[in-house]
Amino acid sequence: MLPLAGYAERLSVRPGAMLRFHVANATGARVSARVVRVVCADPNPLIGGVATEPVPLEVTTLVAPKPEAVPAGSYGIVGTGGMLRGVTDCTFTVRIFPTLALARRQVIVSCHDDDGRGFALELTPARTLRGRFGTASGDVAVETGTPVPLHAWTTVTVTVDTAARTLSLTAAPVARHADVTVATMSLPAAPVLDAPSRRMSLASGSDRAPVDTFNGRLERPMLFARAIAGGAIARAWADALAGNMPDGLIGAWDFSRDMHGQRIVDTGPGGRHGELVNTPTRAVRGADWTGHEHCFRHAPEQYGAIHFHDDDLDDCRWPATHAITIPEGFRSDAYALILEAGDARENIPFFVVPPQGTARARIAVLVSTYTYTVYGNHARPEWLTDPAWRDAHVAQTKAWNAYPYNPGAHRDYGLSTYNYHSDGSGIAIVTWRRPMLNLRVGYFTYPYPEIRGSGLRHYPADSHLLMWLARKGHDVDLITDDELHHEGAALLARYKTVVTGSHPEYHTQPMLDALQTYRDNGGRLVYLGGNGFYWKIALDPSREGLIEVRRAEGGIRAWAAEPGEYYHQFDGEYGGLWRRNARPPQKLVGVGFTAQGNFVGSYYRVRPEARTHPKTAWILDGVTADTVGGEGFSGHGAAGFELDRVDTRLGSPENAVVIAASEDHPPDAPWVLVPEEQLTHITTIPGETHKQLIRADMTYFDCPGGGEVFAVGSITFCGSLPSNDFDNDVSRILDNVLKRFSR
Repeated sequence: MLPLAGYAERLSVRPGAMLRFHVANATGARVSARVVRVVCADPNPLIGGVATEPVPLEVTTLVAPKPEAVPAGSYGIVGTGGMLRGVTDCTFTVRIFPTLALARRQVIVSCHDDDGRGFALELTPARTLRGRFGTASGDVAVETGTPVPLHAWTTVTVTVDTAARTLSLTAAPVARHADVTVATMSLPAAPVLDAPSRRMSLASGSDRAPVDTFNGRLERPMLFARAIAGGAIARAWADALAGNMPDGLIGAWDFSRDMHGQRIVDTGPGGRHGELVNTPTRAVRGADWTGHEHCFRHAPEQYGAIHFHDDDLDDCRWPATHAITIPEGFRSDAYALILEAGDARENIPFFVVPPQGTARARIAVLVSTYTYTVYGNHARPEWLTDPAWRDAHVAQTKAWNAYPYNPGAHRDYGLSTYNYHSDGSGIAIVTWRRPMLNLRVGYFTYPYPEIRGSGLRHYPADSHLLMWLARKGHDVDLITDDELHHEGAALLARYKTVVTGSHPEYHTQPMLDALQTYRDNGGRLVYLGGNGFYWKIALDPSREGLIEVRRAEGGIRAWAAEPGEYYHQFDGEYGGLWRRNARPPQKLVGVGFTAQGNFVGSYYRVRPEARTHPKTAWILDGVTADTVGGEGFSGHGAAGFELDRVDTRLGSPENAVVIAASEDHPPDAPWVLVPEEQLTHITTIPGETHKQLIRADMTYFDCPGGGEVFAVGSITFCGSLPSNDFDNDVSRILDNVLKRFSR
């Protein structure tokens, strides 16, 4: 854990509203807090390093911050305390799909008091199953001797039969070709199953915290107040679903219902519904999935499983320790809460947006807070696998006095959707209600400045644009993805121009609809990034800050969704690429993702025809060189890392004019085409060669409704704006565009 860490309850705030911060302090020293305006988030000394300005804004301490744990690990809580009152005979059954063996126990279900009453079912370090039961003479346990297979479904049943004075534990593989394992022991004393202080917990040893959490999928838990034979369990489940309650049924929890939320539905007679903690993954295949249907909404009975992970996290749940109230008339801009305690430092960025229904400036900068969150705490593979890269990062951090903490070294705060859970499954759900170490002033991603420049991604990289806007005197409002999602086109209609940052990759459908409407109704879009408008995401319908992505078919991706699991649990819609949802980026901004390489930039070559074309000649006013953007703080070139190009097949307008196209990309990057453009190792869908498709197209087009779009097609473009003290051709081009677009 870090000595001092925190997060804001949300990433944007309006004048007149309060913003709370949640801070953990393990230093033992008093915490001081102040607010600054962020002028530059780049720690590179060649740009002047991090720059902030003090802000006369009072910070209220609500409570003194103290050490806080991160309660990672998902689990379920069902029933009520005392639901085993008076029960002597008992049967519990559940389907399990373990995904990780650990050197500790993993609790599958527990209704076990500290005083020994109740029962629990566990997976041991040896992957055997253990059932624990309370008796008058203490705990007794029955254990199978055969390991349960990983990544396979097994029906597990534990039974207490008082008349026969036996405990039995059965593991029956759902695959009929496998052997059934049965373990039985005699009861030394009468069972004491009543655990009045405990609700039943699933995937955790406690109903109050994630303790000895289970990694894997659970399906069809049922609890009976009688001993029931294995052959009757399937019939009992069908009867419960049909409303014909089997004798002795206490609860039958159907995970195929209400999959969008955190409720667990009990179909039994008592209606002992439950809740999930830390948002495990739902809308996943159960044991009955046939492969005939890939949408859980069409065959929910085949998706009756929940995937629990010991590192799931939807909220750190730390108390609010500090608060600020944004005064009326406060400037829309990028800010940060600066915290100090002894030698420890922390900064928590946030954005002030205009009052709802108003606009102060003609230009709006769309801050990609959803993309920031999806990438939040990205532990890069180089940090994890390349000691030389890691050592270089540490050395550069010290030399630049950069933000000192890296997600790869501090995995406790939950990782990003570009990482894996501890069991090897891809992380599909993330939250901003936690410290996100790469969303920090002074954080850099890539070392080796001689190759990668400042090596910035996301928020710190976007500060290059904000610096440039201030330097050139362009008055702007900041708006974030969150306002765009909830307010739609009405938010944008107040602005002459909407400008993106370097990497607006993740969007909901309402966001794309709003941008499309704005453009078609005469708005001007300036897309200053690469690999934008790429992945479709879903938001939790009832809780702020939770984002889901399903990495379905195709795309440059860190992991691939399992077959049949391409639909979001939050909204029930197909996930994956916007291109697979019939909305390629080319339809909105004229260019779309084509190739990816290392974080190294190159230049654009100006097309001669663009200098004389009546629709684009003005963009090149004051630009006389044949090439532009050959230097910069991001990869030392304006065209690099991830590139977008024009493609009329995918929706680029016929009237789109390519002003300049990048070239001479270093072959040792190495460069790869996006999978959705490649057929074989030598053939592509467009029919062009790999080399021809590795380019960024700087593009302009206008729309019938009066809208206009300028796109640069490169992630590293904004890094070139500050070059030569902001006096360069890339800067001149953008200045020309914004002056005309904002008139």
